[in-house]
Amino acid sequence: MKKRQGRKPRPICLTPDQRNELEKLARRTREERGPAFRARVILMLARGSTGIQIVKRLRTSNQTVCALRYRFLRGGVEALFDERRPGTPRRISDDKIEAIMVKTLEERPKGATHWSTRMMANKMGLSQSSISRIWRAFGLKPHRANTYTLSKDPLFIEKVRDVEGLYLNPPTRALVLSVDEKSQIQALNRTQPILPMRPGYVERYTADYDRHGTTTLFAALDIKTGKVIGKCYSRHRAREFRKFLDLIDQATPPHQDVHLILDNYSTHKTPAIHRWLLKRPRFHLHFIPTHSCWLNLVERWFALLTERQIKRGSHTSVRQLEAAIKEFMQVSNSAPKPFVWTKTADEILEKTARYAMGTLQAHV
Repeated sequence: MKKRQGRKPRPICLTPDQRNELEKLARRTREERGPAFRARVILMLARGSTGIQIVKRLRTSNQTVCALRYRFLRGGVEALFDERRPGTPRRISDDKIEAIMVKTLEERPKGATHWSTRMMANKMGLSQSSISRIWRAFGLKPHRANTYTLSKDPLFIEKVRDVEGLYLNPPTRALVLSVDEKSQIQALNRTQPILPMRPGYVERYTADYDRHGTTTLFAALDIKTGKVIGKCYSRHRAREFRKFLDLIDQATPPHQDVHLILDNYSTHKTPAIHRWLLKRPRFHLHFIPTHSCWLNLVERWFALLTERQIKRGSHTSVRQLEAAIKEFMQVSNSAPKPFVWTKTADEILEKTARYAMGTLQAHV
């Protein structure tokens, strides 16, 4: 007997306007989580992704994917938003809300760089909570600001695609290691004893400290297993980097290819390093673009090291600091957990293009 096949789902074809609207909505993961998630599902369906692929990628259920497909085909982009719930009618008119938005986005308060809810409330004659609700509804956070740096690397696109390919589709019979140095880690000793946590009181330590030297940690993160090969050195010259490469060479199977993801630090490109690589053809170097440290996964492990071991630590010597780092590394390797890279090269390049267009518009 032939196995009965179910009805083939109706494909989703997006117009350019629908695609642009869905892509904008999918980026609002903090302000509108529900609609942003639904927009991502529809975009993946439009690209030809199967239900199983979407379930694994977005960690949802097949029933949710089918429901969102039917919901979009029936009502378009507007159907992805939640229906308005019953309640007291609004007292603030649309014109008033528009005036608040224009003033927030296009004007600055006198004597300050950004608006606060109290300043805007006094200016517009409303309550602070009303301003707060309006800003939350439109995803505005004047009190927050982030930094950004656009890479000027002429091979930016090629390098992004190269590194992203190693993350999402690593070679099956080779090791992929994310390598970097965490330099100038200071051995800081608090000038007074740390007061331990007690019921009703958080741990407290003094803001001032004594310096007892620095160390540099060289680390290589295996992106498949999450294990780390690392060692501390007193300096971070090409000489120390070559010693660390020797350590990696000894810690990895001799007949296995090794792909190293590195930044563009000068110590990684000296003649001594070139000679070392020529003698070991199983090593392959992949450089990330300039000013793109976020593309190196080992930086995420460094952040954990700083947060859990270094930031609140107190060390009276460099040797004590290195012992603490070694202990953290041993604990991390005893139960390793790899970091999951989710961004595709197209998504990264698209976001970079938006920032580049924003900088061009700011100069007009």
